[in-house]
Amino acid sequence: MTLRRFDLIAFDWDGTLFDSTAIIVRSIQEAVRDLGCTVPTDEAAAWVIGMALPQALAHAAPDVPREKYVELSNRYRYHYLQHQDDLSLFDGVLPMLHGLRERGHLLAVATGKSRRGLDHVLHQVQLRGMFDASRTADETAGKPHPLMLQELMAEFDVAPGRVLMIGDTTHDLEMARAAGCASVGVGYGAHDIQGFGALEPLYIAPSVAELHRWLHAHA
Repeated sequence: MTLRRFDLIAFDWDGTLFDSTAIIVRSIQEAVRDLGCTVPTDEAAAWVIGMALPQALAHAAPDVPREKYVELSNRYRYHYLQHQDDLSLFDGVLPMLHGLRERGHLLAVATGKSRRGLDHVLHQVQLRGMFDASRTADETAGKPHPLMLQELMAEFDVAPGRVLMIGDTTHDLEMARAAGCASVGVGYGAHDIQGFGALEPLYIAPSVAELHRWLHAHA
């Protein structure tokens, strides 16, 4: 019997498992441009990835009036939908997930995406049945609030010390810390890893391959 350090492993989606960072950044920028407001830089748009959409857009485009948030969100979705079927899993993600399932880990997704958006991409990449549970920002609370992880822990009756959160942003790592869970950061997504150290992840993976190796050895 294989001994496990973590019973439940929760993954962020965009920028961690799914290679969508560039499209999200571009979609935010185009949505703001459509409203005639100040277009955020690549860095500013990437920083909000992982947040709930209204919160993310408000941060990335602070000069957009509140009464136009719905229109801004609609324009973002319009631009994102033009490209969502072009997106793909990072190389190596599927073998990693299959390996974790074979070892008996519970797998979950904790994402800033909407439920509708997550269900769509899970169907597109033929991952239905791979994850035991998932939580989205529109049905719980946006990151870094710990509610997503708290609900997942309650669903499976898993203690915080047996849960590992993996993500590409400080929002993911802050959520894990707030929930009392361990975390691992990935260095190939939206956020610069310079901001990860203060949040004390167990490891910062430079690639999916290295993440897979670390999980095999330490999870």
